[in-house]
Order: sequence, then structure tokens, then C-alpha cells
Amino acid sequence: MTHKWYHGVRVLQGKPSAVRYAAAMSAHTARALDLEAFLERIAHFDACGQRTQRARFPDARFDVPVYVNAFWTARQRAANALHEIAYRACFKPLLPRFFIEHLTQPGQVVYDPFAGRGTTLIEAALLGRRPLGCDVNPLSGVLIVPRLRPPTLAQVAERLEALDLDAPVAVWEDLLVFYHPHTLRQITNLRNYLLQREAAGALDDVDAWIRMVATNRLTGHSPGFFSVYTLPPNQAVSLEAQRRINARLRQTPPPRDVKAIILRKTRSLLRHVDEETRARLRACVPTAPFFVASADHTPFVPDESVALVVTSPPFLDVVDYQADNWLRCWFNGIDARAVPTWQLRSPAAWQAAMEAALRELRRVLVPGGVVAFEVGEVRRGELLLETLVVPAARAAGLEARAVLINAQRFTKTAHCWGVTNAVRGTNTNRVVLLTKPQ
Repeated sequence: MTHKWYHGVRVLQGKPSAVRYAAAMSAHTARALDLEAFLERIAHFDACGQRTQRARFPDARFDVPVYVNAFWTARQRAANALHEIAYRACFKPLLPRFFIEHLTQPGQVVYDPFAGRGTTLIEAALLGRRPLGCDVNPLSGVLIVPRLRPPTLAQVAERLEALDLDAPVAVWEDLLVFYHPHTLRQITNLRNYLLQREAAGALDDVDAWIRMVATNRLTGHSPGFFSVYTLPPNQAVSLEAQRRINARLRQTPPPRDVKAIILRKTRSLLRHVDEETRARLRACVPTAPFFVASADHTPFVPDESVALVVTSPPFLDVVDYQADNWLRCWFNGIDARAVPTWQLRSPAAWQAAMEAALRELRRVLVPGGVVAFEVGEVRRGELLLETLVVPAARAAGLEARAVLINAQRFTKTAHCWGVTNAVRGTNTNRVVLLTKPQ
């Protein structure tokens, strides 16, 4: 099997016979931890001050227990600062940490086939597991890989100091709705430098880190971003929409110092990264690749090599990932229109796609391995995606063992069915636990 690097991430080509990679993975495929013991603990969980409540699965055809409690905190700041990269529809780091700590041992492989910003991968590496991920969008690799091998603040400062971002350059003038002319010149010079370094095969860890931070700072709603006030950084509005925002707020883009913003964000991201953390991350790099691939076709993952999967698939007809990421893709030289993201509009199509992905997960899981499949409510709670996941899992050869509803505030179990953060102010995650029969 050969591989190439595409936008700084590894893409394997050929049949899944990469002996060295497979051997590295299989060396860490010890038996998954006891799911029965975990579920027993969940049924009696009271670590957050409230006892687990039990509910019925909404589809009477399936006898799947539903447990409701505050299993982990909702506080983002409880996690390592390395996670603080905005991305649409991502879960908080405490979710994968809960399952990784309870269901795996150090050295085992933790996998996310819908990697997004890489929350599962980063948390797995921080906990001494071997992270593995893929996403159909190469932008994910741009955001994930640099945080698995972070440079020091001094290295980033030295590299930025060496760059001439004020040189005359042709710019995409339409972007002046977001940026001051001087800021746009700096962004364009930085973009050109990074793309040239990548094309020459010279993009190193420091460059990749700078690219990751700059990608995250392109637009936002505070002076910590390159742009004038706009939507939060996980959504880039269209040019026309930004013109309307500017007109409504009577605003013009102010000048921003691109280097200073990158350095400030770097300092924030690295504030919890000491030498021990750096060593732990370095140790996971040889067998912690990210691959650009579709979740239903991952020949680079050896059979029965993964102990735990923690993932959240694309929600049904909710998020338009291409529209949200068009500006980030432009900065990284990615054609957003060519990225085959799953934009699934019907429940039947979504369920079929999940069955295909789950069938592939069954192949890569060790016997007894677990999938924590985080789903959400759509259509104002009228459609609960776990009712589509459970039959899809059965068809794929996986067994649904439980649904965990992590609810930070609730009074009655029934309140956890059909609620959304926007509608009733609760903070919930719905996780379907699946296992591969032994």
C-alpha cells in the first residue's frame, strides 16, 4: 500500500495490506473492557448528585434500556485547552473522555470515522490511547493533525516573525466585506506561503500549526478574529449575507494584526500543554494517523483492531457543512464543492448511510468492542435519530445495548424526550451504545 499527503493529512492508496501499519495497530488490540460492568454502573450512577432514571425506548419493537442522568459535566473549560477549536455540531471533550476512561485501557485504539474537529482523537491521545480518525473533508485533518504534535509558543513566534505578510499581493476583493484591506493582504500572503510550502513538501509541524490556528481565526464575532463582526467561527456566512450584516450594524472591517492574533490563540491553546503532555502526544503519533475517507469505506483500518468508537455522524438535514466551511476551505486550497459530504435529507437515506458505516465499524471492532454513537434530535424533537440507529445497527450485525441520555438539568425522565437546547434550555447528549458480539 502506498500513501500520499493531501492538505497535510495522510491518504492511503491500494489494498489494506500495509504490514507495518497493521502490525502497529494490532499490537494494541487487547480485549475491550467489560461492557456489562459498565452498564451496571450506569444503572446506579450518582456521581453528579442525581440518580439514574430509566425510560422506555420509543420504538416498542426494540428492548433497549434508556438511562438518563448527568454522566459528565457540560463545562467546556473542564477539558484541555487543546480542544478549543470551533467546528459546527461538535460534542464537548467530556463525552469521549467518559467512554474512553470506562471502556478502554492505555494503548488501545480509539476511532472516530466522522472526526470533525477531532475531539475524540485529541482526548484519546491525551489519555494515552491510540487515536485513529477519518473524515471525508480534508479540512478536518488541517484542524486535527497539528494538535497531535504541537510546537512550542517560541517556535510559532519565531516562524511568524520570519514571514513578510505585508508584501504587495493580489487579493480576492470580494472578501473585503469581512476584512480590512491591510488584514486581507496579510491573510492572502499567509495563505500563499502555506500553499507553496505544502506544494513543495516542506510544510512542517510549525507551519501546520499556524495554518490550523489561522483557519480557526478567519471569521468570528470578537476582536480575537481576523474579520469584522459576523457569525460565530463555526459558520462562515455568504458574501451577500455579510454585506447585509455590515449594513444593518453600520460597520466596516477594522484592521487586525494577523500575527498577533495567531500568537495569542496559540498561547491559549497551549496553556495546558506541559512537557509530560507533549511526550504523551508524541508517543501516539506513529500510529495515530488521520485519513481522508468516507466512513463506509476504510480499508486502511485493519480487521478487529479498534477497541472503542466514539463518534457523532452528520445529523439529518440540519447542518450544511459545505456552506459553513467555504471560507476555511478557500484558505486551505480546498474546493468545498468537490468535498462529498453526506447531506442526507430523508430518514430512509440517513438510516441506509448509517447502516453502511456501522457495517464497516463491525469489521474493524475487536470482539466485544463498543461504539458510542452520539445522535441528536431533529425536526424539533419529532424524530429521534436513535430510532433509526438501532435497526440500522441490527442490520449491520451490531447489538444495541443501551441509550444514554446525558442531561445536565432535568426533573422528569419524560422531559428528556423531544427536547432541544434551543427550545427548552436543557443540555443533552443522546448516545446509543452498540457492541460487536463476541
